[in-house]
Formats: sequence, structure tokens, C-alpha cells
Amino acid sequence: METTSLAGRLLVATPALADPNFDRTVVFLLQHTDEGAMGLILNRPSGLPVAEHVEAWADMVAPPEEVFLGGPVQPEIAVALAWTDSGQPLPDGLEPVTDRCGVVDLRREPAEFAGVLLGVRIFSGYAGWAPGQLEMELTTGSWFTLDAEPADTATPDPDNLWRYVFRRQRTRDLRLLATYPEDPTLN
Repeated sequence: METTSLAGRLLVATPALADPNFDRTVVFLLQHTDEGAMGLILNRPSGLPVAEHVEAWADMVAPPEEVFLGGPVQPEIAVALAWTDSGQPLPDGLEPVTDRCGVVDLRREPAEFAGVLLGVRIFSGYAGWAPGQLEMELTTGSWFTLDAEPADTATPDPDNLWRYVFRRQRTRDLRLLATYPEDPTLN
């Protein structure tokens, strides 16, 4: 059976997800096929300035101007996500994820993208799933699969993204999760 791709959507961790790597995370899926899935955690800024790690791209980075922890897989590599204005085609050098967002080839010169990209976010590592692993995690209730909005990948307030994504949902049950305490035993 062929996998229906979830690329370009969000995986939002349920409060019950016990893995500390993904506690209260919002993951933007870059790829999802029968061979597995790959995404970037959108709400884990590292505190490390981009200018100290990927200096050439520092002027194009959206605030906060720090490297984000994209996930536990290969933290030594940098992955860059970039977005364009609505209606603008994605330029060469971007691997499309949605019609406005793609993964940047960091070997290219940033000047090639001047005036074309609205912003870039740099991630250390990524989140990855083996074939069938994500589907199993979805079945066991570890994640909600929700629609991404263009602003999610560029949020200037990543610390509140998890709550914000739940607050904007149409169903009351999902909206209520935005109020879920970090430690329910203290409630």
C-alpha cells in the first residue's frame, strides 16, 4: 500500500508523547514516502547565533537569528528552510516542500537569493522516521497531523508555537490542548 504523503504538514506532539526529544514539539514534514519521513522541529531555538556557525547566511535569517535544533538525527549537519512571498515561484537552489517553502542548498551563494527569499531558518540536524515508524506513532496517538500555515516555519515566537497551533484549531478538543499544563501533576 502506498503512503499518502504528509510533506508540508505539521506533526504536533501530543501531551502524552514521552520522548524528551519531541516533548511539545511542532515538526514541519519535509518528506514522507514509503521509505520513511523527515522533518524539522520548528520550536527549538538553540541559543547559538547563526552568524557564528553559518556566517554567509546570517543576513538572510529570520528572527530569532539563531540555529534551531531540527531533531536528533545528524546534529552535525545544517539544514536550511526558506520561504518566498505568495505567488512567487521557488527559485533554483530550493528543494520545494510547499509552493512557498523549500530546503535551501547551503552550498549556493546567498546573493543568488537576494530579493527572492523572505527569510531563511537554519537547523542543526533533523527528525527522521524509518519506513512505517511514523505511521505507527500516528496510530498510537503520539502526534496530531495538522495543517501548516506559512508563518509557522518563520515564527518569531517559537517558544509559544505548540500552544498557538492548538489554539487556532477548529475543534474544541484540540483548542483545549493549548492550555494543557507542562506538568499535569502540579495541577
